[in-house]
Amino acid sequence: MSRKLFSITPRNLLMVVLILVVRSGLTGQPDTSDYNRADRLQQLVSGKVFYGNVRPTWINSTGRFLYESTTPEGTEYYIVNALTGTKRVAFDQVKFAEAFEKVTGTRAEPGKLPIRNLVFTERLVSFSFNYDNYNWICVLRNYRIIRGDRYPERTRPESEWSWGFRDELRNTPVISPDKNWTAYIKNYNVYIKSNSDNKEYQLSYDGGTGEYYSSYIYWSPDSKKLVSCRVRPAEKHIIHYIESSPEEQLQPRHFSYEYQKPGDAVPQFYPQLFDITGMKHIRIDDSLIPNQYSIDEIRWSKGSEYFTYEYNKRGHQVYQVIKADASTGKTTVVINETSPTFIHYSGKRFRYDLEKSNEIIWASERDGWNHLYLYDSGTGQVKNQITKGEWVIRGVIWVDEARRQILFQASGREPGDPYFIHAYRINFDGTGLKRLTDGYGNHEVSFSPDRRFFVDTWSTVSTPPVSVLRDAEDGRLIMEIEKADISRLLATGIRLPESFSAKGRDGVTDIWGIIVRPMNFDPSKKYPVIENIYAGPHSSFVPKSFRPLVSGMHQLAELGFIVVQIDGMGTSNRSKAFHDVA
Repeated sequence: MSRKLFSITPRNLLMVVLILVVRSGLTGQPDTSDYNRADRLQQLVSGKVFYGNVRPTWINSTGRFLYESTTPEGTEYYIVNALTGTKRVAFDQVKFAEAFEKVTGTRAEPGKLPIRNLVFTERLVSFSFNYDNYNWICVLRNYRIIRGDRYPERTRPESEWSWGFRDELRNTPVISPDKNWTAYIKNYNVYIKSNSDNKEYQLSYDGGTGEYYSSYIYWSPDSKKLVSCRVRPAEKHIIHYIESSPEEQLQPRHFSYEYQKPGDAVPQFYPQLFDITGMKHIRIDDSLIPNQYSIDEIRWSKGSEYFTYEYNKRGHQVYQVIKADASTGKTTVVINETSPTFIHYSGKRFRYDLEKSNEIIWASERDGWNHLYLYDSGTGQVKNQITKGEWVIRGVIWVDEARRQILFQASGREPGDPYFIHAYRINFDGTGLKRLTDGYGNHEVSFSPDRRFFVDTWSTVSTPPVSVLRDAEDGRLIMEIEKADISRLLATGIRLPESFSAKGRDGVTDIWGIIVRPMNFDPSKKYPVIENIYAGPHSSFVPKSFRPLVSGMHQLAELGFIVVQIDGMGTSNRSKAFHDVA
């Protein structure tokens, strides 16, 4: 059950501050003009940044892409050719608007066309777009516009989860890769049915209400075996609360729902193997997976010789990749990740299986920083550490198996703000590390489908975005695409956030954050300081890229405050020791 009790908006935040200011008796309290200015701040700065971030729509592997640019006159569409380092206007908006109005009856103004999701053909002879719930095509030779099929409305599927737990009995039957069999759960057990004669076979006999088999079934690629987990469900725990002032009645209302609290039992999953050719149950030893928090990522090898799964022990101090032999069911630990504090499984987990070479690329913080390691998947031994140093992997973009290289994002390697993200390339053996991005700031990249080129947009909270095109092999600059114009934004009097760093309580560690000051800031005056804090351990939160307004913080500043935000010790994306303070 989800009940919206209060929505956090800048206006609601201002109301809270008003109450606090009145109750505190502070001198220099904000007046009506301050509140009005704060309330209108979003409207004041809206639409004042031009030629900002470039979001490319790559046209397959042609080396070309489309992007939209916000200009003072409206939206313009450009085609960039990475092979020649040139850009041009994508189409004539005046001709398009005339043709569009004739076909749809809707007036269209160049720069403000009511279309979206433009996709060009490889030869650039036409493009498709969405309008009024239909797909359309514009043929550029004569600007002929053709209406296509109605596109389906997006609907949110009914949730399979209840307060974090998936309903293991609700999944639909699963057809084998060769289409000869259908597997499903019946009376809490695993059954299969022949799709040729509808004959049914029962594979498990030990399922019941206390322990049953999951309907999430995993067929081997050769269709000869399947895996289903035997599930021991958690005991239901009901919590209660009272709605004191319901809208539909005068009396309070009582609600209850199922909710697991720390220390409560969680469901336990025990992968089990079934052989279709012999119609037999090959039991998997569960002694390796006691006291689970979760069992995830059940995967078959491409050759169907084995399957793997990932075991997260409750407490998050043990995380393992376990392999089960498809013939015998024997299990072995391939990767054993341990930590005396915690493993950040939800934010730093990365695994890439290289079956042709029997290797696994795995992310770990075992040396104190989040890095990549190359494992021998047969022996479970680390062949080599791929990345190393006092910096952290922030994401893997692409694994090139043929060249044995990795494209990835990382932060903390370059001088300055340790949260700024850059793009890099490295070989599997740890050699050939190459930074592909350049410029002091936070970098957002988009690679072409063939990974030959990429668009790099970089900025800071106070430096407007610059978008460039680079060669993905060595980072060579091909062309500057756009450089944002914020002159109209600055003319409003808005004060951009200021980045800062200061020593932490240990006197050694740099803590990074931002300061937001009011538009009428007077350096000769003293201001009360408000810290904007949401310091969950799962990430870092201080903005690093340019934005016209840090919503909430700027509005508060206009009421006569200095507003700051920091990523303090215990947050993520720094060293393991920094994170472990949590």
